[in-house]
Parts: sequence; C-alpha cells; structure tokens
Amino acid sequence: MLRITIAQLNFTVGDIEGNVARMVAAAHDAARVQSDLIVFSELALCGYYPGDLLDEPAFLQRIDAGLAALQRASAELPQLHWVVGTPTPASGPGKKLHNSLVVLQGGNVRLQYAKQLLPTYNIFDERRHFEPGPDVAKVLRIGSAQVGLLVCEDGWNDHGGDYVINPFERMRDAAPDLVISINASPSHVGKREQRHAMFGGSARRHGLPILYVNQVGGHDQLVYDGGSFAAEPDAGIVFEARRFGEDLCTLRFQEGRFLDDAGERPAGVPAQGLPTMEFYRQQILLGLQDYARRCGFAQVVVGSSGGIDSALTLALAAQALGPDNVVGITMPSRYSSSGSVDDSVALCRNLGVQLLTHPIADLVAGYAAQFAQSFGKPLQGLPLENLQARIRGTVLMEYSNAFGHLLLTTGNKSEISVGYCTLYGDTNGGLGLIGDLYKTEIFTLSRHVNAQAGRELIPQAIIDKEPSAELAPGQRDVDSLPPYPVLDEVLKLLIEGDRLSAAEHASATAFVEQLERQPEGRALVQRVRMMVARNEYKRRQAPPILRVRGRAFGSGRQMPIAARYV
Repeated sequence: MLRITIAQLNFTVGDIEGNVARMVAAAHDAARVQSDLIVFSELALCGYYPGDLLDEPAFLQRIDAGLAALQRASAELPQLHWVVGTPTPASGPGKKLHNSLVVLQGGNVRLQYAKQLLPTYNIFDERRHFEPGPDVAKVLRIGSAQVGLLVCEDGWNDHGGDYVINPFERMRDAAPDLVISINASPSHVGKREQRHAMFGGSARRHGLPILYVNQVGGHDQLVYDGGSFAAEPDAGIVFEARRFGEDLCTLRFQEGRFLDDAGERPAGVPAQGLPTMEFYRQQILLGLQDYARRCGFAQVVVGSSGGIDSALTLALAAQALGPDNVVGITMPSRYSSSGSVDDSVALCRNLGVQLLTHPIADLVAGYAAQFAQSFGKPLQGLPLENLQARIRGTVLMEYSNAFGHLLLTTGNKSEISVGYCTLYGDTNGGLGLIGDLYKTEIFTLSRHVNAQAGRELIPQAIIDKEPSAELAPGQRDVDSLPPYPVLDEVLKLLIEGDRLSAAEHASATAFVEQLERQPEGRALVQRVRMMVARNEYKRRQAPPILRVRGRAFGSGRQMPIAARYV
C-alpha cells in the first residue's frame, strides 16, 4: 500500500523562496499522516510559467538555491518522497534547460525526468526556453510499488496526433503499477472534461492507474483550476480534488485501486463539471483575486456607465474582493441618459459599492473649443465621440494613480474583436475581467450572477437596456454592428475555430453557412472578418484579459498588424 499526498497549491511565479516554504509546510503535513509520497505540480519551484525569467542568470541561481533547500528539508523527513517540478540544466546542443521532474528523498535526488513534449501552440511557448528530454520512461520503486512519472504534455499525445513521440507507449512497456503526471494545465470552458477523457482513456487503453496533479491559481491572463484527479483502467475517474482552490489531500493506492485515507472508495466524480456560467464566474473571481494580490493591489476602480458590461465587471469585482474594496465612477456627458446615471446608482447600491460622480461635459467642451481654435476646424463626429471615451479613461487613470486602485477595463470579446472601443479611452486599465466573453454571454452571465446571489445585484433595467455607447444623440450599437446574436456566432468561428467545443463549432458553422447562402450574409461575414483584422493594433495595446474560453486574445492568438487580409 502506498499513501500519496496531492499538493495542489497556488504557487507564485518567481517567488522561489515562498514556494519552497509552502512545499516544506505541505511536506510536514504529509509526514504527519505518514504519507510515502507527496506530489507537487509542474515547475512548482519557480511557478508556471516564468517565461524569459529563465534567461536571467540570477533567476537560475535562485532556482538552484531553492532546490538545494528542498533537498535539505527532505533529509529531515527521510521516509517521504517528494515529487517536484523544476527547471534543471540540459547538457549538449540546444536550449540550456529541461522542464523536469525530480524525486527527492532523504536529502538525495532519487530520480530526474525531463519533459519530452514541449507545447508551442495557443498560449504555450515552452520550446522557447527548454530542450526536450530523451525518449525514455522513468520508473521508481517507492515502497512496494513501481511508480512511473510524466510531466503534463507527455500525457496529452496518447492519440498520436500532435507529436511523433508518445511517452505513454514507453511507459506502458515499462509496466509500472501507477503513473503520476505533474501538470500546470490552464483552465478554460470544457478543459476539465477534456482532461478526464484524455487520461481516463489512457488509463483504460494501457491498463495503468494514473494520478494527475495540477496547480491552481491565477497568473496574468491564465487561471489554473486545480481539479487534480485519479483514474483507474476499469472505473475511469474515481477521485477529484477541489477546483478553484488549494487542496492538500491524501489517497491510498492499494492493489491497483485508489482509496481515501480512511481506506474507503472515494465518492463518485460527476461526468460534467460546473455549469458554464458558474464556471465563468468562479474562473474570473480567482483570476482577479490572484492578479490583484500578486501585483500589490487591494482595491479596484471601474467606470460605471449604466451599461451591462461595466455592471457585470462591478458585480464580479465586488464578489472577488468585497464591496468595500471596489469603487465605481460615473462620468455623465451631455449625451448620457438620466436612466444610465440612475441605473449606476441602483447597481452600486445593490452591490454595496461606493459610487462617485465626475461629470465630463465641461471637459469635453473645453477640449472642443481649444481644438477649433488651434486647428481651425470644429471637433465633431467620431473624433468627438472618441474624445469623450478618452476623457473618461483619463479620469479613471487619474483616480487609479491618486488612490492606488487597479483600474479594471470593461470591454467584452465581441467589441474588442471588431474594434468597437476607443484606444486610450475605454481600453484603459490594468486587467479586463470580461474580455473573453461574447456580448451574448455577458447577458447570460449577468442573469446567472443575480440567480446565484438569490437577489437582483444587477438591476433588470440594465439587463433589458438596448446596448449603446452613448457618445452621440440616439446612438445604438446596432447602428454600427450586426446584432450581437449574429455577430457572436460569426466571431466564434473566425477567432476560435477548432478551439471551440464540438457542439459550439457545429452550431457556429451551421449558422455561418446558412448566413452565407445569401449575398448580404456573405458580405456581412467578410465585413466582420476585415473589422477583426484591422483592429489588431488596438488589441496589441490593450490590457491583459482573463482567459475563460479555448482561444483568447493575447498570447493565445498572435496575428500580425501590418499585413494584407482578404
């Protein structure tokens, strides 16, 4: 019998000393319950993903010191084996580092394994820094069990479609009793089910029990949801750790089966995880909490327009950080409706958030008068509309600078896609909470937030209101854009394509094919395609957005600006 502690922890990139302290504390907890083995996640020592910090000699020296500290700590707990993810030096030609797994025990390195498959797609760029490990299986006897060890992507090619090498085949030939995979698997909608299908299928095909250990926490635009799990060849997924939170839990592995620490079979694991809207909510809350904490912000500020995007951003921020740590600012202009101001007041009252008022009409008039005097031309049309957004963005940044609040931008994926936003205006901010949600999803998530709270946090008047930027008399979004239910289906196919779930891909494909049967529909799709292409320069200058879908703007979609699109 092997007693294994899963250390699903929230490590911070670059905080090597802090990460070491967390691992040592977890190891002592594992030793108290007489675990034979404690398993940490991929690159746990330095945090995933350190990026070009790996090019800095001082950073690598700190990693070496951290690993030495863990070895010393393991000498104090001689019965415990530590599985630790860390960069290690690579010899020979190529990159100077491996993305490795080491097993420590009694002050010694018992085993070292270098990750073979280095993802370089979507948000991943590991080949930039790491050299692939050799095509070998690493197995270590711990107690009475032969334990095979893999690192993340090594377990994702069992279908053989992405790489020439399939490490699972070597592992099967080595015939371990158990396979442990350490991971830093970022979360997006449907990812949990993908993991279960992939590793549950591998367990069944190869007759190998698998323990999958993931990290948890938000790192810039990525969120890791935890959800570590155990899979058996016949029973499938038999255990799942907490999602969106740390978990230090101990399992027994006995006669090819996983048991809880009381020796009982774990409770069943549902095939489907959280409903989509609740998943979005929890992912965004954790992403904001960790981004603010790691960047040193205790409070946030949001421009409150009375529209649904800013309302949802305020509601999520209040849930993540507490209403006392959120400030809304309404900035009415001559084109703002009284309803928008009243809706902002009702919203912030419902949330318990402070609402401040900073009118901009006089500022706009002053800019317009000086523009006409200096350039001999009246300020009107689009420049005047953009000026209002830029004045609001400046006011919000002034507040952020003066009071130390993190400014949250409020753009959604639909508007960011087609450039329906003002650079240096409503794109200002340090983080976007809803920038990976299409406009139609904004409405659905707003209703879900109210339902989850059991009361009306976001006023129904805001949800029912026709979207408008309110930068010109009688302005409506549909005057400039296709209706959002149409636009969003087109955008899903153009932006996410095969990163959509099978159901979403089929639905969007059928919708667009139907649309393109008519000349007007073909023209609309082409128009949207060109709007997306022409506005890459805006997205390149936008703040990071929390990723919740399969392909988000940022590192997951890298497109040229100065290019010819047809």
